[in-house]
Amino acid sequence: MKILAISDIHGDLGLVKKVAKLIDQEKIDLVILAGDQTWFETSTKNLVGPLTKKRTLIIPSNHESEETLKSWEKIYPNLKSIHKKSHEEDGVGFFGSGTLEWGITNKKSPVYEELKKAHEKIKHLKKKIMVTHEPPAGSKIELLGFPGTYGITKAIEKFSPDILICGHIHEGGGLIEKINKTRVINVARTPTIFEI
Repeated sequence: MKILAISDIHGDLGLVKKVAKLIDQEKIDLVILAGDQTWFETSTKNLVGPLTKKRTLIIPSNHESEETLKSWEKIYPNLKSIHKKSHEEDGVGFFGSGTLEWGITNKKSPVYEELKKAHEKIKHLKKKIMVTHEPPAGSKIELLGFPGTYGITKAIEKFSPDILICGHIHEGGGLIEKINKTRVINVARTPTIFEI
């Protein structure tokens, strides 16, 4: 399966057009939108539709609400929110959470609990992709001065997804690293294509 993932579009219609063109040119099978499609929901027009030619999985973030995602799901039949939920496609399990913890180190992490619940339905699958908006604590992104999220790191340790797609920190866009057995890909404003 060939996947294109991106986050932090922030209302940039030029970037939407570029990504839509890539979806066609690269014969993408599935698209992942890892949050911040809008800029504080000031405009939601034409930000999602052009990217939903194929199955598209999305999570909310600090710039759009769950309600906005629900309204988009009604308009675009190929769009599915995996916020606190999971999805299976061609034997690959996807699960996610768009909840932000802003780097708080909290042993009772809401984002971890959401990921745990979402993972439950796809835990039997051999290939799994986790989608969050924030990066995990202990990632290279912290070297840029931004804290990662403890609950996401804990989810990596407990569920061992093959890949974690995240964003939020624009300066880290395109950064790929390995945490335990998980390949962590920051797709902030950086359309990233990979196969699984």
